[in-house]
Amino acid sequence: MIGGGVAVSLARRGRIPTVFDIRADASDDLDGVPSQVPTIADVARDSDVVLLAVVTADQAREVIAGEDGILSAAHPGLVVVLLSTITVEAVHELADLCERGGVAFLDARVSGGNGAADNGLTVMVGGPDEIVERARPILEDFAKVVVHCGDLGTGMITKLARNTLTYSVWAAVREAASIAKAGGVAIDRLLEVLQNSDEGTSALMMLQIQASGFQIPEDRVDSANMLAQKDLAAVQDFAGSVGIEVPITDIVRPRMRAVYRGDLPEPLPVESWRRGLEMMDRVYGPGYHQQVPTGITIPSIVHTVDQLFGNVWARPYLTLRDRRLLTFGATAMLGRPELLRTQLRGALANEEFTVEQLREIVVHMHYYGGWPNGTSVQAVVEELIAEHSSQHA
Repeated sequence: MIGGGVAVSLARRGRIPTVFDIRADASDDLDGVPSQVPTIADVARDSDVVLLAVVTADQAREVIAGEDGILSAAHPGLVVVLLSTITVEAVHELADLCERGGVAFLDARVSGGNGAADNGLTVMVGGPDEIVERARPILEDFAKVVVHCGDLGTGMITKLARNTLTYSVWAAVREAASIAKAGGVAIDRLLEVLQNSDEGTSALMMLQIQASGFQIPEDRVDSANMLAQKDLAAVQDFAGSVGIEVPITDIVRPRMRAVYRGDLPEPLPVESWRRGLEMMDRVYGPGYHQQVPTGITIPSIVHTVDQLFGNVWARPYLTLRDRRLLTFGATAMLGRPELLRTQLRGALANEEFTVEQLREIVVHMHYYGGWPNGTSVQAVVEELIAEHSSQHA
Protein backbone atom coordinates (compact mmCIF):
# COMPACT_ATOMS: atom_id res chain seq x y z
CA MET A 1 0.00 0.00 0.00
CA ILE A 2 2.80 2.43 0.87
CA GLY A 3 5.91 1.19 -0.94
CA GLY A 4 4.12 0.25 -4.15
CA GLY A 5 2.22 3.53 -4.24
CA VAL A 6 5.40 5.51 -3.64
CA ALA A 7 7.12 3.70 -6.51
CA VAL A 8 4.22 4.51 -8.87
CA SER A 9 4.28 8.21 -7.90
CA LEU A 10 8.04 8.38 -8.45
CA ALA A 11 7.71 6.73 -11.86
CA ARG A 12 5.00 9.22 -12.85
CA ARG A 13 7.43 12.06 -12.09
CA GLY A 14 10.08 10.43 -14.31
CA ARG A 15 12.20 9.10 -11.46
CA ILE A 16 12.31 5.37 -12.22
CA PRO A 17 12.87 3.53 -8.93
CA THR A 18 14.90 0.42 -8.28
CA VAL A 19 12.61 -1.85 -6.26
CA PHE A 20 12.70 -4.96 -4.12
CA ASP A 21 10.06 -6.85 -2.14
CA ILE A 22 10.04 -10.29 -0.51
CA ARG A 23 7.13 -11.12 -2.84
CA ALA A 24 8.57 -11.77 -6.29
CA ASP A 25 5.49 -10.44 -8.10
CA ALA A 26 4.91 -7.35 -5.95
CA SER A 27 5.79 -4.87 -8.70
CA ASP A 28 4.18 -6.67 -11.64
CA ASP A 29 1.05 -4.49 -11.74
CA LEU A 30 2.62 -1.17 -10.74
CA ASP A 31 2.42 1.36 -13.59
CA GLY A 32 5.83 2.49 -14.79
CA VAL A 33 7.71 0.47 -12.18
CA PRO A 34 10.38 -1.93 -13.48
CA SER A 35 10.82 -5.55 -12.45
CA GLN A 36 12.42 -6.15 -9.10
CA VAL A 37 16.14 -6.53 -8.61
CA PRO A 38 17.35 -9.80 -6.98
CA THR A 39 18.42 -8.40 -3.58
CA ILE A 40 18.12 -5.44 -1.25
CA ALA A 41 21.84 -4.87 -1.78
CA ASP A 42 21.12 -4.18 -5.46
CA VAL A 43 18.70 -1.42 -4.44
CA ALA A 44 21.35 0.20 -2.22
CA ARG A 45 24.03 -0.14 -4.89
CA ASP A 46 21.88 1.56 -7.56
CA SER A 47 20.38 4.34 -5.40
CA ASP A 48 21.31 7.58 -3.66
CA VAL A 49 18.19 7.43 -1.48
CA VAL A 50 16.59 4.20 -0.28
CA LEU A 51 12.96 4.41 0.86
CA LEU A 52 12.15 1.68 3.35
CA ALA A 53 8.47 0.72 3.85
CA VAL A 54 7.95 -2.27 6.17
CA VAL A 55 5.69 -3.00 9.15
CA THR A 56 7.96 -3.66 12.14
CA ALA A 57 11.28 -2.51 13.57
CA ASP A 58 12.63 -6.07 13.28
CA GLN A 59 11.88 -6.05 9.56
CA ALA A 60 13.59 -2.67 9.17
CA ARG A 61 16.63 -3.95 11.06
CA GLU A 62 16.82 -7.00 8.78
CA VAL A 63 16.54 -4.88 5.62
CA ILE A 64 19.27 -2.52 6.80
CA ALA A 65 21.79 -4.91 8.37
CA GLY A 66 20.82 -8.40 7.26
CA GLU A 67 22.62 -10.54 4.71
CA ASP A 68 22.53 -8.73 1.35
CA GLY A 69 20.95 -5.80 3.18
CA ILE A 70 21.45 -2.09 2.60
CA LEU A 71 24.68 -1.82 4.58
CA SER A 72 26.26 -4.67 2.63
CA ALA A 73 26.30 -2.44 -0.47
CA ALA A 74 26.42 1.01 1.12
CA HIS A 75 28.34 3.77 -0.64
CA PRO A 76 29.30 7.31 0.39
CA GLY A 77 26.35 9.70 0.43
CA LEU A 78 23.65 7.01 0.68
CA VAL A 79 20.53 8.08 2.63
CA VAL A 80 18.07 5.61 4.14
CA VAL A 81 14.56 7.02 4.68
CA LEU A 82 12.31 4.96 6.95
CA LEU A 83 8.61 5.32 6.09
CA SER A 84 7.33 2.87 8.73
CA THR A 85 5.68 3.65 12.07
CA ILE A 86 7.71 2.09 14.89
CA THR A 87 8.81 3.23 18.36
CA VAL A 88 10.93 6.35 18.83
CA GLU A 89 13.55 4.22 20.59
CA ALA A 90 13.75 1.92 17.55
CA VAL A 91 14.20 4.95 15.25
CA HIS A 92 17.33 5.99 17.16
CA GLU A 93 18.60 2.41 17.22
CA LEU A 94 18.27 2.12 13.43
CA ALA A 95 19.88 5.53 12.95
CA ASP A 96 22.88 4.40 15.05
CA LEU A 97 23.08 1.22 12.99
CA CYS A 98 23.20 3.24 9.77
CA GLU A 99 25.73 5.70 11.18
CA ARG A 100 28.09 2.85 12.07
CA GLY A 101 27.73 1.66 8.49
CA GLY A 102 28.53 5.10 7.06
CA VAL A 103 24.95 5.75 5.93
CA ALA A 104 22.71 8.75 6.66
CA PHE A 105 19.26 8.09 8.11
CA LEU A 106 15.95 9.98 8.20
CA ASP A 107 12.70 9.03 9.89
CA ALA A 108 9.85 10.00 7.59
CA ARG A 109 6.37 9.04 8.72
CA VAL A 110 3.60 9.19 6.17
CA SER A 111 -0.15 9.56 6.32
CA GLY A 112 -2.73 9.13 3.59
CA GLY A 113 -1.55 5.66 2.61
CA ASN A 114 -4.42 5.02 0.19
CA GLY A 115 -3.24 7.99 -1.87
CA ALA A 116 0.39 6.88 -2.10
CA ALA A 117 0.11 6.12 -5.82
CA ASP A 118 -1.34 9.58 -6.54
CA ASN A 119 1.24 11.78 -4.78
CA GLY A 120 -1.22 11.94 -1.89
CA LEU A 121 1.03 11.34 1.11
CA THR A 122 1.83 13.84 3.84
CA VAL A 123 5.45 13.17 4.88
CA MET A 124 6.67 14.07 8.38
CA VAL A 125 10.48 14.08 8.38
CA GLY A 126 12.93 14.10 11.26
CA GLY A 127 16.65 14.54 10.77
CA PRO A 128 19.51 17.00 10.12
CA ASP A 129 18.76 19.88 7.76
CA GLU A 130 21.46 18.94 5.26
CA ILE A 131 20.29 15.32 4.97
CA VAL A 132 16.64 16.34 4.69
CA GLU A 133 17.46 18.79 1.89
CA ARG A 134 19.47 16.13 0.09
CA ALA A 135 16.47 13.76 0.13
CA ARG A 136 13.75 16.39 -0.31
CA PRO A 137 13.53 16.21 -4.15
CA ILE A 138 12.77 12.49 -3.93
CA LEU A 139 10.27 12.98 -1.09
CA GLU A 140 8.50 15.76 -2.98
CA ASP A 141 8.23 13.56 -6.07
CA PHE A 142 5.90 11.15 -4.25
CA ALA A 143 4.30 13.39 -1.59
CA LYS A 144 1.54 15.95 -1.41
CA VAL A 145 3.49 17.89 1.22
CA VAL A 146 6.78 17.37 3.07
CA VAL A 147 7.01 18.77 6.62
CA HIS A 148 10.45 18.88 8.27
CA CYS A 149 9.46 18.42 11.93
CA GLY A 150 12.90 18.79 13.53
CA ASP A 151 15.71 16.52 14.68
CA LEU A 152 15.88 12.77 14.22
CA GLY A 153 12.86 11.12 15.80
CA THR A 154 10.51 14.09 15.44
CA GLY A 155 8.94 12.69 12.29
CA MET A 156 7.94 9.62 14.29
CA ILE A 157 6.75 11.70 17.24
CA THR A 158 4.61 13.83 14.92
CA LYS A 159 3.01 10.70 13.47
CA LEU A 160 2.40 9.29 16.95
CA ALA A 161 0.73 12.56 18.01
CA ARG A 162 -1.43 12.51 14.90
CA ASN A 163 -2.38 8.87 15.45
CA THR A 164 -3.22 9.60 19.08
CA LEU A 165 -5.68 12.24 17.91
CA THR A 166 -7.14 9.94 15.26
CA TYR A 167 -7.77 6.97 17.54
CA SER A 168 -8.95 9.15 20.43
CA VAL A 169 -11.51 10.80 18.15
CA TRP A 170 -12.69 7.35 17.06
CA ALA A 171 -13.15 6.44 20.71
CA ALA A 172 -14.99 9.69 21.43
CA VAL A 173 -17.31 9.08 18.46
CA ARG A 174 -18.11 5.62 19.84
CA GLU A 175 -18.90 7.09 23.25
CA ALA A 176 -21.17 9.76 21.75
CA ALA A 177 -22.92 7.17 19.58
CA SER A 178 -23.41 4.93 22.63
CA ILE A 179 -25.18 7.76 24.47
CA ALA A 180 -27.39 8.50 21.49
CA LYS A 181 -28.33 4.86 20.93
CA ALA A 182 -29.04 4.25 24.62
CA GLY A 183 -31.45 7.19 24.58
CA GLY A 184 -33.27 6.02 21.47
CA VAL A 185 -31.67 8.54 19.09
CA ALA A 186 -30.77 7.25 15.63
CA ILE A 187 -27.09 7.76 14.76
CA ASP A 188 -28.00 9.57 11.55
CA ARG A 189 -29.94 12.14 13.61
CA LEU A 190 -26.85 12.78 15.75
CA LEU A 191 -24.80 13.08 12.57
CA GLU A 192 -27.20 15.63 11.11
CA VAL A 193 -26.96 17.76 14.26
CA LEU A 194 -23.15 17.66 14.28
CA GLN A 195 -22.92 18.51 10.60
CA ASN A 196 -24.96 21.65 11.20
CA SER A 197 -23.83 22.88 14.60
CA ASP A 198 -20.17 22.22 15.38
CA GLU A 199 -18.24 24.91 13.52
CA GLY A 200 -15.24 26.06 15.56
CA THR A 201 -15.13 23.08 17.92
CA SER A 202 -13.13 20.64 15.78
CA ALA A 203 -9.82 19.13 16.88
CA LEU A 204 -8.11 21.11 14.11
CA MET A 205 -9.54 24.37 15.42
CA MET A 206 -8.31 23.59 18.95
CA LEU A 207 -4.80 22.90 17.60
CA GLN A 208 -4.86 26.11 15.57
CA ILE A 209 -5.58 28.08 18.76
CA GLN A 210 -2.69 26.39 20.57
CA ALA A 211 -0.31 26.83 17.62
CA SER A 212 -1.12 30.55 17.49
CA GLY A 213 0.03 31.00 21.09
CA PHE A 214 -3.27 32.66 22.00
CA GLN A 215 -3.86 32.69 25.76
CA ILE A 216 -7.50 32.04 26.56
CA PRO A 217 -8.65 34.59 29.19
CA GLU A 218 -9.20 33.03 32.60
CA ASP A 219 -12.81 34.19 32.76
CA ARG A 220 -13.46 32.30 29.51
CA VAL A 221 -11.80 29.22 31.02
CA ASP A 222 -14.01 29.54 34.12
CA SER A 223 -17.13 29.88 32.00
CA ALA A 224 -16.25 26.94 29.74
CA ASN A 225 -15.40 24.75 32.73
CA MET A 226 -18.68 25.60 34.47
CA LEU A 227 -20.67 24.57 31.40
CA ALA A 228 -18.56 21.46 30.90
CA GLN A 229 -19.09 20.35 34.50
CA LYS A 230 -22.85 20.79 34.18
CA ASP A 231 -23.10 19.07 30.80
CA LEU A 232 -20.75 16.17 31.51
CA ALA A 233 -22.40 15.52 34.88
CA ALA A 234 -25.66 15.11 32.98
CA VAL A 235 -23.91 12.68 30.61
CA GLN A 236 -22.64 10.63 33.56
CA ASP A 237 -26.05 10.59 35.23
CA PHE A 238 -27.77 9.43 32.06
CA ALA A 239 -25.09 6.82 31.33
CA GLY A 240 -25.47 5.43 34.83
CA SER A 241 -29.25 5.28 34.51
CA VAL A 242 -29.08 3.13 31.37
CA GLY A 243 -26.00 1.11 32.33
CA ILE A 244 -23.43 2.18 29.74
CA GLU A 245 -19.83 3.19 30.38
CA VAL A 246 -18.47 6.60 29.35
CA PRO A 247 -14.77 6.28 30.28
CA ILE A 248 -13.61 9.30 28.29
CA THR A 249 -16.17 11.52 30.00
CA ASP A 250 -15.28 10.09 33.41
CA ILE A 251 -11.58 10.86 32.95
CA VAL A 252 -11.76 14.25 31.24
CA ARG A 253 -14.54 15.87 33.27
CA PRO A 254 -12.31 16.69 36.27
CA ARG A 255 -9.62 18.05 33.92
CA MET A 256 -11.74 20.25 31.66
CA ARG A 257 -10.16 23.47 32.88
CA ALA A 258 -6.72 22.25 31.77
CA VAL A 259 -8.19 20.80 28.57
CA TYR A 260 -9.86 24.04 27.52
CA ARG A 261 -6.87 26.16 28.50
CA GLY A 262 -4.57 23.90 26.47
CA ASP A 263 -2.21 23.08 29.35
CA LEU A 264 0.52 20.71 28.15
CA PRO A 265 2.60 18.78 30.71
CA GLU A 266 6.38 18.90 30.53
CA PRO A 267 8.24 15.61 29.90
CA LEU A 268 9.86 14.00 32.92
CA PRO A 269 13.66 14.29 33.27
CA VAL A 270 15.68 11.27 32.14
CA GLU A 271 18.02 11.11 35.16
CA SER A 272 16.38 8.83 37.75
CA TRP A 273 16.72 11.02 40.86
CA ARG A 274 15.37 14.17 39.18
CA ARG A 275 12.70 12.06 37.47
CA GLY A 276 11.63 10.69 40.85
CA LEU A 277 11.46 14.13 42.46
CA GLU A 278 9.39 15.49 39.59
CA MET A 279 7.07 12.49 39.76
CA MET A 280 6.57 13.06 43.49
CA ASP A 281 5.22 16.52 42.65
CA ARG A 282 2.90 15.02 40.04
CA VAL A 283 1.60 12.44 42.51
CA TYR A 284 1.25 14.63 45.59
CA GLY A 285 1.14 18.20 44.27
CA PRO A 286 3.60 20.97 43.32
CA GLY A 287 6.53 21.38 45.70
CA TYR A 288 6.04 18.08 47.52
CA HIS A 289 9.56 16.91 46.61
CA GLN A 290 11.00 19.68 48.79
CA GLN A 291 10.30 17.45 51.78
CA VAL A 292 13.20 15.26 50.60
CA PRO A 293 16.42 16.70 52.10
CA THR A 294 19.11 17.73 49.62
CA GLY A 295 21.99 15.24 49.46
CA ILE A 296 20.06 12.51 51.32
CA THR A 297 21.83 9.11 51.30
CA ILE A 298 19.49 7.00 53.45
CA PRO A 299 18.92 3.92 51.25
CA SER A 300 15.17 3.59 51.84
CA ILE A 301 14.56 7.23 50.86
CA VAL A 302 16.87 6.98 47.84
CA HIS A 303 14.98 3.87 46.65
CA THR A 304 11.65 5.60 47.26
CA VAL A 305 12.62 8.50 45.00
CA ASP A 306 14.61 6.54 42.40
CA GLN A 307 12.47 3.42 42.13
CA LEU A 308 8.97 3.97 43.50
CA PHE A 309 8.47 7.42 41.95
CA GLY A 310 11.13 7.55 39.22
CA ASN A 311 10.26 4.11 37.92
CA VAL A 312 6.99 2.59 39.15
CA TRP A 313 4.74 5.67 39.23
CA ALA A 314 6.28 6.85 35.95
CA ARG A 315 5.83 3.58 34.06
CA PRO A 316 3.56 3.48 30.97
CA TYR A 317 0.24 1.67 30.37
CA LEU A 318 -1.44 2.75 33.61
CA THR A 319 -2.28 6.41 34.08
CA LEU A 320 -1.41 8.25 37.27
CA ARG A 321 -5.15 8.14 38.01
CA ASP A 322 -5.19 4.34 37.60
CA ARG A 323 -2.28 3.95 39.99
CA ARG A 324 -3.98 6.33 42.42
CA LEU A 325 -7.07 4.14 42.54
CA LEU A 326 -4.94 1.06 43.20
CA THR A 327 -3.13 2.90 45.97
CA PHE A 328 -6.43 4.11 47.45
CA GLY A 329 -7.63 0.53 47.74
CA ALA A 330 -4.42 -0.78 49.27
CA THR A 331 -4.17 2.13 51.72
CA ALA A 332 -7.79 1.76 52.81
CA MET A 333 -7.38 -1.98 53.43
CA LEU A 334 -4.30 -1.26 55.54
CA GLY A 335 -6.36 1.11 57.68
CA ARG A 336 -3.93 4.00 57.21
CA PRO A 337 -6.00 7.19 57.06
CA GLU A 338 -2.90 9.42 57.17
CA LEU A 339 -1.56 7.81 53.98
CA LEU A 340 -4.99 8.01 52.37
CA ARG A 341 -5.11 11.70 53.26
CA THR A 342 -1.81 12.29 51.44
CA GLN A 343 -3.04 10.43 48.36
CA LEU A 344 -6.34 12.29 48.29
CA ARG A 345 -4.66 15.68 48.57
CA GLY A 346 -2.54 14.77 45.55
CA ALA A 347 -5.62 13.63 43.61
CA LEU A 348 -7.46 16.86 44.38
CA ALA A 349 -4.41 18.97 43.51
CA ASN A 350 -4.24 17.21 40.13
CA GLU A 351 -7.99 17.47 39.50
CA GLU A 352 -8.14 13.71 38.90
CA PHE A 353 -11.62 13.15 40.36
CA THR A 354 -14.83 15.05 40.80
CA VAL A 355 -16.54 15.16 44.19
CA GLU A 356 -19.10 12.65 42.89
CA GLN A 357 -16.34 10.26 41.81
CA LEU A 358 -14.62 10.45 45.20
CA ARG A 359 -17.88 9.64 46.95
CA GLU A 360 -18.45 6.77 44.53
CA ILE A 361 -15.05 5.37 45.56
CA VAL A 362 -16.30 5.41 49.16
CA VAL A 363 -19.43 3.43 48.23
CA HIS A 364 -17.37 0.81 46.44
CA MET A 365 -14.87 0.59 49.30
CA HIS A 366 -17.64 -0.09 51.83
CA TYR A 367 -18.60 -3.25 49.99
CA TYR A 368 -15.12 -4.57 49.21
CA GLY A 369 -13.17 -3.29 52.20
CA GLY A 370 -15.84 -3.72 54.83
CA TRP A 371 -17.95 -1.12 56.62
CA PRO A 372 -15.31 -0.10 59.20
CA ASN A 373 -12.69 0.57 56.50
CA GLY A 374 -15.27 2.23 54.27
CA THR A 375 -16.35 4.51 57.10
CA SER A 376 -12.74 5.52 57.75
CA VAL A 377 -12.26 6.28 54.07
CA GLN A 378 -15.48 8.29 54.03
CA ALA A 379 -14.32 10.44 56.93
CA VAL A 380 -11.06 11.30 55.18
CA VAL A 381 -12.77 11.92 51.84
CA GLU A 382 -15.36 14.28 53.31
CA GLU A 383 -12.70 16.10 55.34
CA LEU A 384 -10.60 16.76 52.26
CA ILE A 385 -13.56 17.64 50.03
CA ALA A 386 -14.47 20.33 52.55
CA GLU A 387 -10.85 21.49 52.78
CA HIS A 388 -10.48 21.65 48.99
CA SER A 389 -13.82 23.46 48.57
CA SER A 390 -12.88 26.11 51.12
CA GLN A 391 -9.54 26.73 49.37
CA HIS A 392 -11.20 27.14 45.97
CA ALA A 393 -14.36 28.97 47.00
